[in-house]
Amino acid sequence: MNYSSKGFGFISNFLKSNKSARTVKLVAALVTTSALVSQGSSPVTAALEDSPKNVIDEVWQIVNNEYVDREFNHVDWKITRQDLLHKSYSDRKAAYKAIRQSLQDLGDPYTRFLEPKEYQELTSQTSGELSGIGIRLGIDKKTSKLTIVEPIPNSPASEVGLKSGDRIVSIDGKPTELMTLEQASAEIKGEVGTEVELKIVREGEPAFEVAIARAQIELPSVSYNLKQEQDSKVGYIKLDEFSSHAAEQMQKAIEDLSNKQASGFILDLRGNPGGLLFSSVEIARMWMKEGAIVSTIDRKGGNEKFSANGKSITDLPLVVLVDGYSASASEILAGALKENHRAKVVGSRTYGKGTVQSVHALSDGSGLAVTIARYYPPSGIDINKKGIAPDIKVDLSREEQTNLAVNPDLIGTTADPQYKRAVSILKGEFVSQTRNNSPKAFNSDRAIPNLPNLN
Repeated sequence: MNYSSKGFGFISNFLKSNKSARTVKLVAALVTTSALVSQGSSPVTAALEDSPKNVIDEVWQIVNNEYVDREFNHVDWKITRQDLLHKSYSDRKAAYKAIRQSLQDLGDPYTRFLEPKEYQELTSQTSGELSGIGIRLGIDKKTSKLTIVEPIPNSPASEVGLKSGDRIVSIDGKPTELMTLEQASAEIKGEVGTEVELKIVREGEPAFEVAIARAQIELPSVSYNLKQEQDSKVGYIKLDEFSSHAAEQMQKAIEDLSNKQASGFILDLRGNPGGLLFSSVEIARMWMKEGAIVSTIDRKGGNEKFSANGKSITDLPLVVLVDGYSASASEILAGALKENHRAKVVGSRTYGKGTVQSVHALSDGSGLAVTIARYYPPSGIDINKKGIAPDIKVDLSREEQTNLAVNPDLIGTTADPQYKRAVSILKGEFVSQTRNNSPKAFNSDRAIPNLPNLN
């Protein structure tokens, strides 16, 4: 079984590859009403013919079969089912409201109902793909205009010649002047093969229109570059989320920076809310030659353990940056690297998300995330609601946070206090390496702004 996280929650999905070995689709479990008939009396069974009640009972059955707390937070879950199915619902929205209210009684914010649009967004995020033209959108802080931050390499947008800084003044004839970033993104996204027409204003050139066919776009989860910090070459890698493509993107980043003679690495997990568990395990194995990574325990006490497999890509010095928004899979990776003394962790205490969710598709296109297990770092310490303490605490002041949020280009520079501290730690390690004439990991006793939308 595969696990993932998003919005500070792990998600379990069945993954199925299509004809393209590079494309992995999410195929979530579907519970059908035919499997539910034996669970209730005939009046309840008859009630399931009402579609809203059908979805309600699907949710009830999944929670009943999978929820990690077998006592359901001291709620009589069978009575809950009877109450839900004996009520009348005017439409799906009324049923959705009843579902959310019943889930709140479990006292678990990560067991949550997803309306069809929310479910589709979640599957796009965890699969690391969406249907669009391949641009990052933003609102220019000086002009307040809808602007292309960057086109994704090899995307339809880059192939037609769109550039960073291009302003989008209309989408399919609709002016963007009063659109929010979210509204513009929704207009640009669409089914693969369909076209969207953009009117573009580029500095120094007359406005022009371009029709672009939408395609399946692989979302970049990893960005990286080689930084020259005085006499040291530092490989800086920013991981935004643990999608299904994150591991292969991380491998490329490590190998490329190593080939460019990086002396050490800074892995930035700040603001990373999570992603696929197996993605975090694969990435941990790229940095760790040996050692435990994480274990999960389900409602029946089943314990699944994940460890390094001896196939690490590099043993060069590593510093990991975290903050209060580093959660779930980010905490698994940071915890494994810290507790195995493979890296120094710098920044603020992490979010504290120690449970695992499973995501299911429901028959009307909506979805359900339900907590099915708890996870623990190698030490076995419960980090839920506690987080992981960094080895070296560097909290940002409110002024520093605002400065980085307003000027995201400063992130990963010497104007970023947490990055600056990470560089100084690496330099100390470089000196140690020179003395010993061999690369090594750290000894155990040694001393965020919003991202632009992708469309």
